[in-house]
Amino acid sequence: MQTEPAPSLVGQEYEVEIGPVAHGGHCLARNEAGQVLFVRHALPGERVVVRVTEGEEGARYLRADAVRVLTASKDRVEAPCPFAGPGRCGGCDWQHAAPGAQRRLKAAVLTEQLARLAGLTPEQAGWDGTVEPAPGDKVAKGEVPAWRTRVQYAVDAEGRAGLRRHRSHDVEVVDHCMIAAPEVSELGVEARTWPQMAAVEAIAATGSSDRQVVLTPRPGGRLPIVELDRPVSVLRIGERDHAVHRVHGRDFVRERAAGRTWRVGDGGFWQVHPKAADLLVEAVMQGLMPRKGDMALDLYCGVGLFAGALAERVGESGAVLGIESGKRAVQDARHNLQDLPRVRIEQGKVDHVLPRTGITEADLVVLDPPRTGARRPTVQHLAGLTPRRIAYVACDPAALARDLAYFAESGYHPVRLRAFDLFPMTHHMECVAILEPAK
Repeated sequence: MQTEPAPSLVGQEYEVEIGPVAHGGHCLARNEAGQVLFVRHALPGERVVVRVTEGEEGARYLRADAVRVLTASKDRVEAPCPFAGPGRCGGCDWQHAAPGAQRRLKAAVLTEQLARLAGLTPEQAGWDGTVEPAPGDKVAKGEVPAWRTRVQYAVDAEGRAGLRRHRSHDVEVVDHCMIAAPEVSELGVEARTWPQMAAVEAIAATGSSDRQVVLTPRPGGRLPIVELDRPVSVLRIGERDHAVHRVHGRDFVRERAAGRTWRVGDGGFWQVHPKAADLLVEAVMQGLMPRKGDMALDLYCGVGLFAGALAERVGESGAVLGIESGKRAVQDARHNLQDLPRVRIEQGKVDHVLPRTGITEADLVVLDPPRTGARRPTVQHLAGLTPRRIAYVACDPAALARDLAYFAESGYHPVRLRAFDLFPMTHHMECVAILEPAK
């Protein structure tokens, strides 16, 4: 016998008191029925009217937007971006919060995740409780730093560029993304139409004049002639193989960080904030304090950023092994570090390649895993190599906290943790944790 689906509550409005911030760019509240609400566009302590965007009667939780503010927080500002707000662009989470308040919200999330998933207080994690702004990102209340050097635009049915709405495939057409770096904005992607395209990614390299667009056609779509406001290379995503193909110009951009030039091909991964690469290298090297002759691992090494920094410091008597799953990233890493024979780059998944290397010990480890984290088997393997120090670079506080708990099981604990606001206006942050064997 089939049961009737629970009635939808989408569109239902409630007057609620907003509770603490939660991981994901929203705050917690409860309606009169006791259901938990994940509320966007609100701030802790506010009294607001929310409108349900997802959920039904009896569900464990509902998602909602704050549509009217009855009692505002002192941290609230009018969103500088005209495309921010309930039902609008989903690219930013905290346009309605003052810059300092955004960093406090992120600090609260990291504190909660460390406590809940790792059983650590900030003091036990070696963290001073602050989220540090990137150099140059301190802006006045109501202003927005233009930091994003890579922007993935969605394209609507009429060929207009925009950004996805929150948890939706719908496109919010924009004429200017305020967090886009000036070098991205000056390409003019938003000012022209993109018929038969599903997406356009705009990339502006840091430290060089390289500009690139990566086009994703709709099924059967033909590529347009790309005429933008600055010289630009063009790549496309193949409809069948989903691989990146060169159309015009170079298939890579040249980035500059840590005193070197880095080739990044096929629209591959590079830190999005222009100050991020140097900032993270500095934090990692200060924490690890490499010595001449050290044997070091750089896991999930991308195009070799940390491997290169390590190689400079361990000297000719040292050695660095990088492991990366992306084929093109490995090619770029080998190219970028070809002048450093003490560096070896292996291709494959870390949990597959590392056990096959035959390495039984290492002095230092850097790992910069994807958003899902390194996970217990890899953590246990790394602890078995008895490194002197481990630097864990994390883009997700929940994954970091889970992996810190796994490290604790294997006898390693954090002695220093730093958090960086490298994604202003969003809920994302970057962390660097330094671990040592427990005394």
